[in-house]
Amino acid sequence: MKHRDIIEKMTLEEKCAYLSGKNAWDTRSFSSIGVDVLHHADGPTGVRKQAGKGDHLGLNASVPATCFPTAATLANSWDVRLLEKVGEGLGLEAAAEDVNVLLGPGINIKRNPLCGRNFEYYSEDPYLSGKLAAAMIKGIQSNGIAACVKHFAVNSQELRRMAMDSVLDERTLREIYITAFEIAIKEGKPKSLMTSYNMVNGVYANENEHLLMDILRKDIGFDGMVVTDWGASNDHALGVKNGSSLEMPAPGLDSARELLEALKTGKISESDIDARVDELIDITLSTKNKKKPDDKAKMFEDNNALAREAARKSIVLLKNEENILPLDKSKKIAIIGDFAFNPRYQGAGSSMVNATVVEDVQKLIKKFNLDSEKEKKIEAAIGNIEEKLEDLDINPIYEGAGITNVNATNVETVEKVISQFDLNIIGMSHGYSRADKEDESLVNEAIELAKQADIVLYFFGLNEASESEGLDRTHLRIPNNQITLLKKLSKANDNIVGVISAGSCIEMPWENNLKGILHGYLFGQAGMGAVFELLNGEYSPSGKLSESIVKKYVDVPNIRYYPSKERTSEYRESIFVGYRYFTTANVPVMYPFGYGLSYTEFKYSDIEADRDKVGFYIENTGKFAGEEIAQLYIGLKESNIFRSKFELKGFEKVYLNPGEKKKVTILFDDKSFRFYNVATNAFEIESGEYDIYIGSSCVDIRLKSEVSVEGNATVFPYNKNDLPSYFEGNVENVSDEEYRTLLGREIPDGRWSGELGINDALCQMYYAKSFIARHAYKVLDKRLKKSLEAGVPDLNTLFQFNMPFRAIGKMSNGQVSMEMVDAILLLVNGHFFKGLTGIIKGYFKNRKANKIYKEKFLQREDRE
Repeated sequence: MKHRDIIEKMTLEEKCAYLSGKNAWDTRSFSSIGVDVLHHADGPTGVRKQAGKGDHLGLNASVPATCFPTAATLANSWDVRLLEKVGEGLGLEAAAEDVNVLLGPGINIKRNPLCGRNFEYYSEDPYLSGKLAAAMIKGIQSNGIAACVKHFAVNSQELRRMAMDSVLDERTLREIYITAFEIAIKEGKPKSLMTSYNMVNGVYANENEHLLMDILRKDIGFDGMVVTDWGASNDHALGVKNGSSLEMPAPGLDSARELLEALKTGKISESDIDARVDELIDITLSTKNKKKPDDKAKMFEDNNALAREAARKSIVLLKNEENILPLDKSKKIAIIGDFAFNPRYQGAGSSMVNATVVEDVQKLIKKFNLDSEKEKKIEAAIGNIEEKLEDLDINPIYEGAGITNVNATNVETVEKVISQFDLNIIGMSHGYSRADKEDESLVNEAIELAKQADIVLYFFGLNEASESEGLDRTHLRIPNNQITLLKKLSKANDNIVGVISAGSCIEMPWENNLKGILHGYLFGQAGMGAVFELLNGEYSPSGKLSESIVKKYVDVPNIRYYPSKERTSEYRESIFVGYRYFTTANVPVMYPFGYGLSYTEFKYSDIEADRDKVGFYIENTGKFAGEEIAQLYIGLKESNIFRSKFELKGFEKVYLNPGEKKKVTILFDDKSFRFYNVATNAFEIESGEYDIYIGSSCVDIRLKSEVSVEGNATVFPYNKNDLPSYFEGNVENVSDEEYRTLLGREIPDGRWSGELGINDALCQMYYAKSFIARHAYKVLDKRLKKSLEAGVPDLNTLFQFNMPFRAIGKMSNGQVSMEMVDAILLLVNGHFFKGLTGIIKGYFKNRKANKIYKEKFLQREDRE
């Protein structure tokens, strides 16, 4: 142990209490013996620290913070240096708020495009996710605070995320869902890690010995603090035994008593408790001397500039017919779309940030001197529109998605930024209602404006109800009223450039109505300025997709297995996730992984590869300076195991002036040729002639070579005749027999039936025996549907709807014990009087036990 001197001063009861949170964000503390408080804050996109009393769902307002582009957006930059800079900015703001642990980055793999939280994750590829996360972690921790990489592991859906089981084979687990964490931990060295809500192969992640001890601590070598996701603890004692350091948010002293009882029965040992206490003390001490900014105002100013740079390097140019971009400054330009006035720049959920600055058009018009006639035209157009909108009562942006009371002071919109650019803007129109309702007057106004323009900039995308933490999407479509308007606009003007705001994959059957498409994803508070820097040609777009954009959702390989069927989510597609499937099965997509256009052209040449590296040249043959992202893919055609056509194994972002030529060298590493051999339970290398591909995307392969590799694998786990779907890459309809063979065991029966238990979700009360429980379900269901119909998903209701009964005890700040939860279940299962009696008795018993524990054992605990 690192801190035996402190631990020996603590009583057993103090140690047990210390391993659970005191409130929504903080640990208990005993400063008289050197045990200080550890402050946590949400932070994948910006620092979300609540200004007043903390609560997990963020119902109280958070302090102002820079809202950087979301992880899905930043990943499109493929720029590790940029992500480290963004991490530094996040770490500095966290230190300024005295935060010890910033809860991010999130690096779960985008298994399916319907996952409601995909905007908060980097990629469908584990190598890219891991490299970007490692850079972000280094940046966050550069000034002394701790990053918390999350959610470990196999957390691929929001629906019933606390009450579902991810069922997958060991090779898929290791190669797809663990590799990103492995890279992030070994290269970024995070001080903490968060476990996921779900079960993995039948055991909750937070108490899963195979995940936490075998893989995380032994194989990967992680020695930091492991914290539960908020409310993710199931069996606290098993969590402590198997490597989980801290239970959050505030389960109360019932958890401490659970550990004491587990000690008596021999379920855990005091050495297990001491190991977890040591990890918790270590991170508290290592984040004590944070480097805080000297000038907070300058910090925000610098971070706003960084947020714009990050957005600029992450935005993806998908289409540019007839070189419609960059914009011709002599052309008359119309701006249409509600997203121009009220940009959707961040996702909804625990990552939602109270932005310090958000760019819009109107404020920038006032900030900069415009030609007076042009200014009058714009202001008149805006005034007319705003008068017509007064009765609509739509303000979906800052009132959020039931997660945080956001009061953004200055978000970049078109109105704020256009004055910075020499463009002939003839007018602006909202064009459509944000709530997907038809409005004929808005449509007519937009069409008339489009007729007067040479070029239309159409701002559109997914609204706030489309994607959120706690809620999976049901389709990949943009709201219908926006597409209806687009089709009408294209008849009035065939020079339309679409600017999309969406945090994840969307279907684009309407893309033929656009000559240009700039995909901004969710670009953060300063993203609108970045959009116009690219539209105006001040910079060339350099972002490339970190996920595949499919033509139709039916093309996704796991639609039959996603999300979970009742309790179990079967990962039958195995390793064939994203481009690994599309390139292997020859399924065409709309825009492939790694794709993105530039205003210039790049020529690749002179590839040379050996066992250690691959080298080649890139030349800028166009007229614009720009950045190209060269991608290394490696495949093995003749193999004894099933494989995808190739996998991403390296990348490099290169800046080139017109006419400039540079040599690029990408080194192979320990992950370049390996596979996880389930026959030997180890990563091994298969001997063979490996194909080395260098591409501008996963389908635009520019150069190819071969490398002969001598491997160490001698035993192989698969019989091709037993797994034909996997060897062919056609995994969209895997049979039970084949999946059972892949798993090497029986397929778990995840059907709901019988009486409800502590790990069943509240949404299952529709079949409860108690009419009271069924009524409670109807109330929750009605509230949820009402919030979705209003276009503002309520995270509080979503959380309650999907949480298991045990979470009532784990998130009650000690008011509800697990004994009371058992009594609640008696009531739910039809034993009304027995259950009610147990709840009442349990309440007074718990209150008395808490009081005795606090007065007798926690006298040295610091008071709030």
